Amino acid sequence: MSTFLFDKIIFGPVRSRRLGVSLGINLLPTTKKVCNFNCIYCECGWTNPSQGERSTFPRREEVRNALDKKLARMKADSHRPDVITFAGNGEPTLHPDFPEIVDDTIELRNKYFPDSKIAVLSNSTTITVPRIREALLKVDHNILKLDSGFDLTVRVHNQPRVNFKVAELISNLKNLKGQLIIQTLFLRGLHNGRTIDNTTPEELEAWLKAIALIRPSEVMIYTISRDTPEGSQLAKVPVSELKRIAAMVNNLGIKTSVSG
Repeated sequence: MSTFLFDKIIFGPVRSRRLGVSLGINLLPTTKKVCNFNCIYCECGWTNPSQGERSTFPRREEVRNALDKKLARMKADSHRPDVITFAGNGEPTLHPDFPEIVDDTIELRNKYFPDSKIAVLSNSTTITVPRIREALLKVDHNILKLDSGFDLTVRVHNQPRVNFKVAELISNLKNLKGQLIIQTLFLRGLHNGRTIDNTTPEELEAWLKAIALIRPSEVMIYTISRDTPEGSQLAKVPVSELKRIAAMVNNLGIKTSVSG
């Protein structure tokens, strides 16, 4: 199936399944994906090994100016976003000026739409970097990925391009003391001829144990809704099953949201 890249620094606003009316910020190049994951379900396609983190990112001033202009236009049109979201063509926290851009975004949000929220969609790999961790804790919705409690499943579903251990990630997420939202994508299908499914009883048991340890403020549960690099090899998980998983999280005393 066809995937896509965001061709602007500021995009939208779009209607987000999980966040409402979202104005997007893409801190990555507009011509390629830059990420330290290579998720089999990513709407931006595969991460090319030759397109590593030594890339040309938009300058901090470019991001600030583009966001300022867009928010000014939206203010003039009385079009308030529910949320300003760092997303785009890969992992936003890889931008070398990510913390400073977060500060700029908070300042501009407060100037134009003080009631709007700021969100970051991250794969969780950089939360041990002090300056990035501090920046993530400044935003309203610090949304971090955890697709499985098993290393093998993460290696298949997310294909990390960095040293990655689920146990270490869970410990690091726990250290955020609830100041985070966990985001998990459930799917099933085939990858390289192998059956994959992170909704099996064993998968859910390990994942729920991790959620119980991390104690996030919320868990966002969703499934694929757009084209993926694997095309028809991957299948959505029915909403009824997602709601069943959400009920298990609710039993832990943790808020959930479901997007089918």
